Amino acid sequence: MPLLSPEERERAGRFHFEHLRTSYIAAHGAVRILLERYSGIPAAEIQYRFGPKGKPSIWPAGSLEFNLSHSGFVMLVAVAFGCQLGVDLEQVRPVPELRDIARRFFCEEEVAELETLPVDEQERAFFICWTQKEAYLKATGEGLSAPLDSFRVPLGRAKADLRVHGCTLLQLRSPEMPAGYVGAVAYTGDARPVCVMRCIDCADLLG
Repeated sequence: MPLLSPEERERAGRFHFEHLRTSYIAAHGAVRILLERYSGIPAAEIQYRFGPKGKPSIWPAGSLEFNLSHSGFVMLVAVAFGCQLGVDLEQVRPVPELRDIARRFFCEEEVAELETLPVDEQERAFFICWTQKEAYLKATGEGLSAPLDSFRVPLGRAKADLRVHGCTLLQLRSPEMPAGYVGAVAYTGDARPVCVMRCIDCADLLG
């Protein structure tokens, strides 16, 4: 764990299961290597600061922004200059109480749209909706302090402009993900070119 900060090492050590510890170390080490390539700061020397809701950014502050999410053994990272970012990644899996969760956390329009879909499509649509909402909240820095049903996202669309409370514009994109996963990226400001890198193994970054 030579690339990680003392705080990251301490957190890694708190995982009871080896696979979770390994996943955490790989994800956070890979992010540091990626940020080194964009910022020029050596990976082990990168310092983070955290917003009021826990959102990380590079310290000292600059125009480079990043956000990450990992689920299972897959990680999604977004890096950009001059805009706020949020990403979320979920492994599509059976959710027996899917409709109850949707009715509790999604807005009425989203629930209605979800329930009109064929049963075999609802599971994936549920996670697409969830990841877009999480990505939006992470981009704005709100985290889960903002109710998930306070705004609507378009189920299943790859790109959409979203205005919430009349002040924040985000571009929502669902990048191509490995089989069995869905992910979303949200960013503030006007539309900009988005480059989606191929899926890579963390070991590739070390090479």
